[in-house]
Amino acid sequence: MQKFFILFFSLFITSHFYAQEATAAKNVSSFEIFAPELNVQKKIWVYLPLDYDTSDKKYPVMYMHDAQNLFDKKTAFAGEWEVDETLNKMNAQIIVIGIEHGNEKRLDELTPFKNEKYGGGNGDNYLNFIIKTLKPKVDSVYRTKSNKKNTAIFGSSLGGLLSFYAVVKHPEVFGKAGVFSPSFWFNNKMYTLMENAEKTKAQIYFLAGDKESETMVADLKKMQTLLDRNRCECLKLTKTVIIEGGEHNEKLWKENFAKAVQWLF
Repeated sequence: MQKFFILFFSLFITSHFYAQEATAAKNVSSFEIFAPELNVQKKIWVYLPLDYDTSDKKYPVMYMHDAQNLFDKKTAFAGEWEVDETLNKMNAQIIVIGIEHGNEKRLDELTPFKNEKYGGGNGDNYLNFIIKTLKPKVDSVYRTKSNKKNTAIFGSSLGGLLSFYAVVKHPEVFGKAGVFSPSFWFNNKMYTLMENAEKTKAQIYFLAGDKESETMVADLKKMQTLLDRNRCECLKLTKTVIIEGGEHNEKLWKENFAKAVQWLF
């Protein structure tokens, strides 16, 4: 189920998305930016806290993948996460930067290593876009706390895989990660990277459902074991949640998003 969802999602035709009525909150906006690292124009969604316009505070920033699915039913593949409604109810004091996936290029962008059958492997260029082009733009336009302690990266499925990769590969940039339903099956090099990594000091929130696939929970626990060897468990930097009956879909991620944000921030 997990692999079917990932591959079907990555190849899905975007014309399907526009049958729904728009549901994004008023404090969600968007802009476009050219990504030279990917040679493509990217649409970026921006969630600002409810008090952003009436304060002079600076805010932590969370970068999220698959922005089409985060804020608006009109653009969502299989239901939205309701990130804006959830954060508004929480009166969350964070900025969220949602990056639209590249449709047929999604699989390529969100995978750090190639899969023999499915390809991919352009994740480093995608992360370089965030680090070298997008983040400087965001930090110049919005009132952000730009250090690694206040910079998170968050995603599900392939986005969960890449978010974990980001905090291991770029600890100088990302100090927190939300890792939902990570596709660690895509290439075993992710485990090798973790085995050889410098000590990982990032906060990491893992989540998976026990009905996602036959290997999802086992793969996640394998990675957590390697992570625990990398750093002392006593630091309490990792939280792992396994949802009984949880399947590989937006429902699982939407229902558990708030608790992940609360723990990370």
